[in-house]
Amino acid sequence: MEYCKYDYLIVGAGLYGSIFAHEATKRGKRCLVIDKRDHIAGNLYNEKVEGINVHKYGAHIFHTSNSKVWKYVNQFAEFHFFINSPMARYRDEIYNLPFNMNTFVQLWGVKTPDEAKAKIAEQKAEYRHITNPKNLEEQALVLGGRDIYEKLIKGYSEKQWGRPATEIPAFIIRRLPFRFTFNNNYFNDRCQGIPIGGYNTIFEKLLDGIEVRLSTDFFVHRKEMESIADKIVYTGKIDEFFEYKFGELEYRSLHFENKVLDTCNYQGNAVVNWTESSVPYTRIIEHKHFEFGEQPKTVITKEYPHEYSLDHEPYYPLNDDLNNKLLDKYKNEAASIQNVIFGGRLAEYKYYDMDDTIESVLEKVEEIFCK
Repeated sequence: MEYCKYDYLIVGAGLYGSIFAHEATKRGKRCLVIDKRDHIAGNLYNEKVEGINVHKYGAHIFHTSNSKVWKYVNQFAEFHFFINSPMARYRDEIYNLPFNMNTFVQLWGVKTPDEAKAKIAEQKAEYRHITNPKNLEEQALVLGGRDIYEKLIKGYSEKQWGRPATEIPAFIIRRLPFRFTFNNNYFNDRCQGIPIGGYNTIFEKLLDGIEVRLSTDFFVHRKEMESIADKIVYTGKIDEFFEYKFGELEYRSLHFENKVLDTCNYQGNAVVNWTESSVPYTRIIEHKHFEFGEQPKTVITKEYPHEYSLDHEPYYPLNDDLNNKLLDKYKNEAASIQNVIFGGRLAEYKYYDMDDTIESVLEKVEEIFCK
């Protein structure tokens, strides 16, 4: 395989890699972007099905309070003003999320914030003897009481993390955000929405004029790849880069079951969480509602969490003490390599929202090019 010389080889055509390539190219650097998938955009990739932009790797709602990030991303797309207002279904009961006055009315029939606070205090009182919660179950009961835990937290969390709530670390929910207003807006961020036409349009503009090679696995051609550029921007798994020399970092993974339905509206909301343990999926996404679609058919996705293995996609890093200690070893190793930049969710083993990723890569760009 013949290669030219580049200033930067960017491994991964997701958000971090694409923005870095765009900014480096603007500054006269020659970049090559590779991705082992057959498409750009990473986990933000949309597929068009029945005229609907389907979020192939799960729902992504852009939200931020960072004006610099919001201004930056609006260079590449206009946004629908979409407010994320998920619902929760427990057996035959429907609840609003996040926990707010609508939720408390649905749970207990209370009418005022004081009544809701009194009900929560009453439920928490049963667990006041728990002074040092040892797991998610104890933490949730201390914070919100039995009803909220049993109906809206227990089953969902156990499915999400693949273990009983008594075995999930307490730090997962150190706090439960209660709103004593009738406000179903999931995020508190000032800016939020969905790009008109889907996320692909952003990446097509970011990578316009840049050489991109898809279905290209860095590790299959590693020797050649490491020799064709002065520097590498690596956005894959940090432990894989170092050939798992200290052991494998743990993740939770997901798989998705998509269906086209011959109805214009299946569930009336973009996202509905299924919170009981007996239902194997955690939520159903109805994609058309992200962009206020009026297509005659609809597409739904059931989302199933499961254990991660090397033949599955890594989604959520398990940042417990054991994995963080392992991460420190890899970070020390990475710090010793001068020509490789490690960036993004997998390379930093850190849960990032989209705005966090953009902020991180723009800071790295300034650090490199604005000295």
